[in-house]
Parts: sequence; C-alpha cells; structure tokens
Amino acid sequence: MPLIEQVLEKNPQTVKVVFKNMPLGNHKMAEPSARAALAANEQGKFWEYHDKLFALKKITPESFTKIAQELNLDMDKFNKDMQSPEIRAKLQKDLVDAQDAGVGGTPTIFINGRAPKQRSLEGFQVMIDEELVKKGVN
Repeated sequence: MPLIEQVLEKNPQTVKVVFKNMPLGNHKMAEPSARAALAANEQGKFWEYHDKLFALKKITPESFTKIAQELNLDMDKFNKDMQSPEIRAKLQKDLVDAQDAGVGGTPTIFINGRAPKQRSLEGFQVMIDEELVKKGVN
C-alpha cells in the first residue's frame, strides 16, 4: 500500500490530502495529463483518472480518451473541460502555489505546510502528531 494511503488509513479523521498539479516542462505529456485529470475531476473522477493515468507505462494523447471512456465520463464535457480556460487557470494556480511553496520537483509532500525530513510512515506520523498537539486535537 502506498505511503499516503497508509497515513490516511492510520489517521482517517485528522488527515486530508490536497493534491496540486505541477507538470514538469521536460515531459511533453505532463501538462495535458494534468488538464485531463482536472477535467475528470469536474465529473467527480479525479483520483480514479489519476490512478489509471499513472499506472500506464507510456502516456499518449489517446490515453486521455481511453481512460475517460473506461470511467464512463461524459466525453463531450470531458473534451470541452480539458481545453477550457477554467481548467487551464486551475492548473496555472497550482503551478504558482508550488512555486510560492518552494517546490522544486514532484512528488513533494507537506504536512501542515512543513516538509517532512523522514519520508516514512513513522516520520510522517511524528509530524502529524506534533501538528495535532499544536491544534489541541490530541
């Protein structure tokens, strides 16, 4: 099980995952992949789309349509949303947020705005517990 899923399983009432896109410029399919996932989000299928997309060995332009069809998305809406100014603006905001946070690569994880030094369940849990104490939850 991926580390983030382990963290969520251990902290179901106190941890929320916020995903921000940061398509890297050196990967020609990164930006359209991010737009496709955001378009799928418009139909409530972000994580399903994301997981299928990242499971592919190679992403092609045809991948976007194939995954959307597998998820039974409204294809007219998906195609329109993928090209929409609103989706492009959301993606641009994610990029600005990443830059403002000092993110230099992906994936980057923050716990309440702090970058963990130890990328393990135990390391994350120590920080989560510290943040909960600060908030008076524990």
